[in-house]
Amino acid sequence: MGTTWDIIIVKTLEFLPALAAAMVILVVSLWAAAWLARIVRNLLERRNTDRELVVLLGNLTRWGTIGLGVTMALQQVGFNVTAFLAGLGALGFAAGFAVQDVSKNFVAGVLLLLQQPFNLGEAIEVNGFSGTVEEISLRATAIRTFDGRLVYIPNADVYTSAIVNFSRAKARRVEITVGVAYGTDLDKAKRVALETVQAVEGAKEDLAPNVVFHTFNDASVDMTIYFWIDLAITDPFRAKDAAVQAIHNAFAREGIDIPYPIQTVLLHKQD
Repeated sequence: MGTTWDIIIVKTLEFLPALAAAMVILVVSLWAAAWLARIVRNLLERRNTDRELVVLLGNLTRWGTIGLGVTMALQQVGFNVTAFLAGLGALGFAAGFAVQDVSKNFVAGVLLLLQQPFNLGEAIEVNGFSGTVEEISLRATAIRTFDGRLVYIPNADVYTSAIVNFSRAKARRVEITVGVAYGTDLDKAKRVALETVQAVEGAKEDLAPNVVFHTFNDASVDMTIYFWIDLAITDPFRAKDAAVQAIHNAFAREGIDIPYPIQTVLLHKQD
């Protein structure tokens, strides 16, 4: 009996230093996790990083450090961490097939937050939808389309699609097609069109407009007018509306006819 208690006491005395070391490692890891997470958040906030990304990377740093500390503490007390991680890895591999779409969208969301091809409030076009970005989560990106719909696009689809960011462009080209009647002085029509679009509010003076005649239609010679606008002053919808009205009024004032489609019907009298 005495021998059994002697063994227990010896084993306990041998275990206590390892337990103390494990506790010290665990406490230090908890302190280091909070400290490193705070440093990461401060660095990201100084760079004006999105709030979602600040929280994400701060939490990843914190829990990653804690996980490393727990692993080292368990090793001190003789826990077989390698076998445990091997079993956990096999379980995670099996579960990965069930949540692969979730994982894919999560990774894509992290990459979007890191690379920042767009920010909240910016106007973009992606995957066939155009609108303003309202939310960037770790699962989907929410876009308020220009016609008022709220569309949630999976981050994986956003990341692998072409993204057009309208908000980061300082200038935008506007195109207007109009036809003039046959017999019109084309040089005069071009001059009037150029002068008219140059006077539209927001038209850029350093980027000259252009007119290209390109089609002989049934009742008209068609031309397309190209001009650039400053997006800090106006937007393509307002600029195009103002330009169409101005061209219509200018052509009417200068006697330049915008014809209706005409069909000629010939009737032959038979004897």
